[in-house]
Amino acid sequence: MSEASVSDPVLRTDASRRIKVSKTYKLFVGGKFPRSESGRVYEVTDRKTGDWIANVPLGTRKDTRDAVGAARKAFGGWSGTTAYNRGQILYRAAEMLEGRREQFAAEVAASEGVSARKAAVLVDAAIDRWVWYAGWTDKVAQIAGAANPVAGPYFNLSTPEPTGVVGVVAPQTGNGFSLLGLVSAIAPVIATGNTAVVALAADAPLPGLTLGEVLATSDLPGGVVNLISGRTADIAPTLASHQDVNALDLTGVISLEGHGSAQVLEALAADTLKRVRRSDVTDDWTAAPGTERLLAFLETKTVWHPMGI
Repeated sequence: MSEASVSDPVLRTDASRRIKVSKTYKLFVGGKFPRSESGRVYEVTDRKTGDWIANVPLGTRKDTRDAVGAARKAFGGWSGTTAYNRGQILYRAAEMLEGRREQFAAEVAASEGVSARKAAVLVDAAIDRWVWYAGWTDKVAQIAGAANPVAGPYFNLSTPEPTGVVGVVAPQTGNGFSLLGLVSAIAPVIATGNTAVVALAADAPLPGLTLGEVLATSDLPGGVVNLISGRTADIAPTLASHQDVNALDLTGVISLEGHGSAQVLEALAADTLKRVRRSDVTDDWTAAPGTERLLAFLETKTVWHPMGI
C-alpha cells in the first residue's frame, strides 16, 4: 500500500462503522419531487422476506389534483411536439433506464418477490418496451388515420389527435407489474401526445417512484408524467371524478374493491364523459404489446376539403 493511501483518513475509515444513507422517496409531479401534501408516509416491505425497505409518501386527493393541474399545463406543449421528437425523448428514457439497470433490478426483486435473475430480465424487457413505443410515435398516424373515399368532389382526411390528460391506475399484480407493467401503461399514453397522472401500485411503488428520476433526466417536459404513491383506492376515484381528466386507464383496478372498484370508477367517469379503457384480467406484460394501447387514447379529426381549390 502506498504512503499516500495509508495517510489518507478517508481510506483508513472502517467501512463497517459507516452509516448508510437511506434513500428518501418522493412523488413526481410537474417535473419536481415534492413530499406529499399530507406530510405522511407509509412503509414498503420486501415481498419475499417482509423486511422494511423504505418509507414512501402517502399521496392524497390534493396531491392528485395538483398532478392533474400539472398534466393539463403540460398538454399543449407536449401534444404540439413533433412525433419524431417525442420518439427521441422516449428513447432517451430507455437510455437512462439502461444506465440504472442494477438499481431497478434490485427494486423489482424486492417489490415482486422474484429472483435477482428474473428481476434483471423484467428490467431489460421494460427498457425494450420504451424503445418499442418510441419507434411508434411517428408511425401510429399511418394506422389510425386515412384518406376516406367519398361520393363527391372532396378530399376527406381523418387524422388522430391525443385525447388529453389521462388518469392511469397502474398495474397492481402480474408478471413484472411494478416496472414492466407500469412502463407498458405509461409509454403508449405519452407516445401519442397525451399527458398522464399515474396512481402507482400501493404495495410496490418503488420502481415507479425511481422511474420519475429517470424521466426527469430524459428531456421529458415537466408535467407530462406525474407519479403518485399512496392508497390507490383513494387516488383512483379522484382521477375518475376530476373534470379536467379526459380519459381513464383502469389497468390496475382488477384487484381493487370498494370505492376503487371498476364499477364505481366507471360511474364517476361517466359523470364527466371520460373515455375509459377497462381493466383486462388477461394482461400479460411479458407478451408483445401490440397497438391497442396506442390507439386507446386517440381521437379522430376528420377534415373535408373541396377538390380543385
